[in-house]
Amino acid sequence: MNSPETGSASSPGGGSVEGEPVLRLSGVGKSFNGVTVLDDVSLEVPRGRFVALTGPSGAGKSTLLRLANGMHLPDRGTVSTLGEDPAACSRSRLRALRARVGFVFQQFGLVGRLSAMENVLMGALATLRLPRYGVMSYPRALRVRAVEQLDRVGLADQRFQRCDTLSGGQQQRVAVARTLLQSPELILADEPVASLDPAASVLVLDTLKRISTEDGISVLCSLHQVELALTTADQIVALRDGHLILNEPATTLTPARLHEIYTPTGEADA
Repeated sequence: MNSPETGSASSPGGGSVEGEPVLRLSGVGKSFNGVTVLDDVSLEVPRGRFVALTGPSGAGKSTLLRLANGMHLPDRGTVSTLGEDPAACSRSRLRALRARVGFVFQQFGLVGRLSAMENVLMGALATLRLPRYGVMSYPRALRVRAVEQLDRVGLADQRFQRCDTLSGGQQQRVAVARTLLQSPELILADEPVASLDPAASVLVLDTLKRISTEDGISVLCSLHQVELALTTADQIVALRDGHLILNEPATTLTPARLHEIYTPTGEADA
């Protein structure tokens, strides 16, 4: 199994440093109600890389993503996210860590009756002291940044349109723009194109890839679509039955090899 090279270790203050992986799992195990979901998983996500997380349903992909930002805590092993161990963080420190980690969900997580602009601005709520009602209640600097991020995902002209009138692909790009407003150092995306048609899927993933390249943001994105993983990702990781079974540069893989990940073990060995 290939493993990315890493640079220097964490800084004394606990924050991430140049060359250090933005995410490191070491011997991680996680079970729910006695059922093992992840078993002895070790993985590093380098800074500025787009990593596709593949594998059959139930392989542990969503659990791994939630371990990365402290939504779940490991039963065994350790997790280091941007130089922090979520399991060891106080509530305030965990909030601060999550502010540096963007999360893009399959179901968008938007408020349909609000405009694209206001949904993007909601990405800054964790940094504001008081509740906000309406676009104009946000500081002007944030409104300018929100328009900039919508422009980056190709939706500046739709910024005042209600989100429930946008297509699924457009809504997911609004969700990406909202994440970008956080200025994240790591983006976790959980099946972000599972509910989209092929054309919209390509557009959303191309947007994430471009932003990853332009801003040096690491992306860990779970995907079922083999061809999209191969054309988008720098690195491909695969889970099956809770085990890490593949970790290679996308350029060394073929569709046939990656499709094998989805073949039941008995059939593959037959």
